[in-house]
Amino acid sequence: MAVTPTLADEEKERLRQKSYNAELTDVIVVNDDLRIFRVVPDRGVPAFEPGQYTVLGLGFWEPRHEHIPDVLHDDAEIRKVCKRAYSMSCPLVDEQGRLLPTSRCSFLEFYVVLLRTATDGAPALTPRLFSLRPGDRLFIGPKATGHYTLRGVQPDDDCIFVATGTGEAPHNVMVASLLDNGHRGRIVSITCMRYRRDLAYANAHRVLEEKYTNYRYASLTTREPENLEPSVPGYIGKRYPQDYFDSGDFERELDLPLDPVHTHVFLCGNPAMIGAPIRTRDGEDRFPEPRGMIEVLHARGFKVDSPREPANIHFEKYW
Repeated sequence: MAVTPTLADEEKERLRQKSYNAELTDVIVVNDDLRIFRVVPDRGVPAFEPGQYTVLGLGFWEPRHEHIPDVLHDDAEIRKVCKRAYSMSCPLVDEQGRLLPTSRCSFLEFYVVLLRTATDGAPALTPRLFSLRPGDRLFIGPKATGHYTLRGVQPDDDCIFVATGTGEAPHNVMVASLLDNGHRGRIVSITCMRYRRDLAYANAHRVLEEKYTNYRYASLTTREPENLEPSVPGYIGKRYPQDYFDSGDFERELDLPLDPVHTHVFLCGNPAMIGAPIRTRDGEDRFPEPRGMIEVLHARGFKVDSPREPANIHFEKYW
């Protein structure tokens, strides 16, 4: 029977010294499936644009979450480093409730969900990340990259950030940067999660709402009792972002008209929420089913941003 090779502790340590270039300084446990990791690269925290991402990595020789099975690794693969891209996040506020943008952070922050299954085999990285403790070593990419940024946003523009799950991460950095720079337009951040227990940054957002008159935060859930059981008092059904906007609830509840002339909308997370157009063989763009945010916004006069034609819908798909 084939088995994954077992490496001696001395060899594991040699591989760590060779492959790793950063230290995990803090782990914030949100729940069993969500963690916030704070990492300090050996060369110091690099500058990056709000919204960008980098790479985290751990060796295949590292231990995994005990309840998630692994695949077999051969003698060569077990000595390699598995890597995955993650957008940077930020705490939003410090322990005293003061705004804390990444420019004043001594670490890089990552908001990570534990993958228990994968379409191409067992998930490689997150079951290992979730076994780490403060003081452990890991790999981090030497620089940040990505075009999902605030470029093109003017000081008086309204900015709406819509995320599902950990897609909130880059939006936190963007929100903190805008507020820190004295942005004059209105800023709204909306996060959709299955359960309220998954809203890791909700308290920080509420603090910012109290401090900044031009900032609003809203959270949507899809699996709480009021989302599923019509007999529950206050039943509202599942609240997906595209339905929240299409129904007019967004504008009514947050008192912010969807004005395509002065508004940028940023979408990050589940591709089904984003609903990016698909180019057909005859060169036409077709919206996917079910309806996503881009189709809803397109009907209101918004257009997808591109390098050749800057516009006001920006999106970053998380898979």
